[in-house]
Amino acid sequence: MPSSPHLAPVQPAYGTGTLADIMPTALAALGVPGPSGTLLRGTELDGVRRVAVLLLDGFGYHLLGQAAQASATVGAIHHGELGTLTPITATVPSSTPISLASLACGMPPGVHGIIGFTVRVPDSGDLVTHIRWDGAPDPETWQPQPTCFERATADGVVCTVVSNGVFRDTGLTRAIYRGADWLPAVAPHEVAEGTVAALARGDRSLVYAYLNEVDTAGHFHGIGSPEWLESVAKVSEAIDGILSGLPRDAALFVTADHGMVNVTDRLHVDERPDLLHGVESIGGDGRMRYLYTAPGATEEVRQAWTDAVGDRAELLDRDEAVDRGWFGPEVTARSRERIGDLVVACKDTFAVVGVEGEPPHVARLIGQHGGLTAAEMAIPLWTYRMG
Repeated sequence: MPSSPHLAPVQPAYGTGTLADIMPTALAALGVPGPSGTLLRGTELDGVRRVAVLLLDGFGYHLLGQAAQASATVGAIHHGELGTLTPITATVPSSTPISLASLACGMPPGVHGIIGFTVRVPDSGDLVTHIRWDGAPDPETWQPQPTCFERATADGVVCTVVSNGVFRDTGLTRAIYRGADWLPAVAPHEVAEGTVAALARGDRSLVYAYLNEVDTAGHFHGIGSPEWLESVAKVSEAIDGILSGLPRDAALFVTADHGMVNVTDRLHVDERPDLLHGVESIGGDGRMRYLYTAPGATEEVRQAWTDAVGDRAELLDRDEAVDRGWFGPEVTARSRERIGDLVVACKDTFAVVGVEGEPPHVARLIGQHGGLTAAEMAIPLWTYRMG
């Protein structure tokens, strides 16, 4: 049994309440034809001609109580005194590139194919780390599905991404933000100003804005640390700034890509060479590892890893993980072959670290995510309308 309800496993709510349902809901409100989201039914978005989606990296739903200590605005949101707060879920794995792709494309990982933090490219056997993606594979080929920004632009909606300019030319940006203009902004007040300015563009507008301070502080200092609380205070300035300039025909959505747990137990693969027998490469991230095995070695590897992790993780083969519905109701053949032959889904506060090719500091990160616990999977969707 998990030591806390927040560490109990959560199934992603595809089709009714995940990150993949946010942008289709926004597009439907803006009158864009095509698949529509099922969130916020009723009259809440009537008359909306402009939508801003602010994503706060690492700002999980179960962290709101702690975050309220650092921000009166977050406190008002948490206590239902400002706007509308709805718990939804991340997609799986609950890590940034998978979540951002699910949001921007409006579809589960099983369809868009960015299905792990690091995955093996089937044709070459090389590993691609989506967050540091530079070069092969070609982003437009690797993720060929139309993005929500492409759908909106085709219908006359002016689309803008407001984010740090260093991300502008990465493979991930080319794969998931196609169809949107880019407005560089780094500090929370710059993001707020850029979002308000971008909302004023055209007759209808869609703006996506991103801030990573909370996630960074959680990784390096831990959830609830003074540094983490300071980061919450900073990003809440962006919410305040957008609210102060929000047009009357606009709606603001604030969400997150995942939550986080403070890791207390680690398996260091670099100290266990026996676990590498029959393993050609290791992908995923610390809380959900993908093991790519040599032909015929899968069961041997599964037994060795089961002995090593015990009840701290669940080991499934690719088909078992797909059948759980973790990656969505549909998993294309193209997406399926990118998942590891074995999936190591970590429980409680356990992580698998020390993987070849990863920067050394990754093994020391305090806050981590990627797993299936409520602390990682539950995220907020907060909506606000002027009026």
